[in-house]
Amino acid sequence: MKKLLILFVVFALASSTALFANGQKETKKSNEPVCTNRGDLDVQYCDNNGDLVADAPTDPADLKDPDVLFFTYTPLEDPAVYVSMFQPFLDYIAKMTGKEVRYYTTQSYAAEIEAMRSGRLHIAGISTGPTCFAVNLAGYVPFSLMGTDKGEYGYKLQVIVPIDSPIKKLADLKGHTVAHTEESSNSGNQAPRALFPELGITPGKDYKVVYSGGHDSSILGVYNGDYEAACIASSVLDRMVDRKVVSMDKIRVIWESQPFPTTSFGYAYNLTPELKAKIKKAFLTYKFKGTPLGKEFAGVDGFIPVTYKDAWTPIRKIQKHNGVKYTFDDLK
Repeated sequence: MKKLLILFVVFALASSTALFANGQKETKKSNEPVCTNRGDLDVQYCDNNGDLVADAPTDPADLKDPDVLFFTYTPLEDPAVYVSMFQPFLDYIAKMTGKEVRYYTTQSYAAEIEAMRSGRLHIAGISTGPTCFAVNLAGYVPFSLMGTDKGEYGYKLQVIVPIDSPIKKLADLKGHTVAHTEESSNSGNQAPRALFPELGITPGKDYKVVYSGGHDSSILGVYNGDYEAACIASSVLDRMVDRKVVSMDKIRVIWESQPFPTTSFGYAYNLTPELKAKIKKAFLTYKFKGTPLGKEFAGVDGFIPVTYKDAWTPIRKIQKHNGVKYTFDDLK
């Protein structure tokens, strides 16, 4: 009888360990809801409400309300510059939350995301592509990015043609030659290859692709009549027009994407609802004018509200097209 009891206990422990290792966290507590949807999220998170980010814990004991909040901005070569640049804003968050707020320096995207996953980082600014990894691997919840008071943000993929071109819409590119910039470029190559097939035109199949070497070269090529059309970043065209390198009286935009988001800002999924609300209010009420952030990020007025589900749609499509897997091994 004793041997049977020992074997039963060993079997039970082994079974519970296997379940936990397989990510079936919902079996750990009897009062936790069953996870009916996870999507691309890591096994320790759940997305029952379908917003593509981790649901907050349902057990109040799992919610975090730390005395010190740690914030970081996307890793850069000289993080010390951004520590001082963000300090007035961190002071504002401290005032709004009643918490001490410290800058947490990281050296890579992987380190930044791992810090949030492990609970050492609570608020972050994460670059466009790595945002998807942070959401799925670390329970990161983006809620804002830098933009204007009109709600404008980011840049767009645009398709441009000479002003007198017979090409009027995207479908008219069939049978023509279109300049892409470089193979690794998002708006200059990767985005068209990912997005255009859904619109009925496939680069390299429906039109011939030539590589110009850069957005400015593509724009100048269209401007001077050397290219029939080009896929470019709207921000580069805007800057070239502002500098009077080209003018829009010789260029026409026939199609543009929804804006690609820039760096996202968000918090960890397991902070208390009250703390999340205070952090979010701090971001959305902070104005850049007259601040170091305003000087560095010209053309934006402050932080504007966004959702990961909507704003990152084009980025997810591009990453899916490119076969991206949300693992730390694939995080570059």
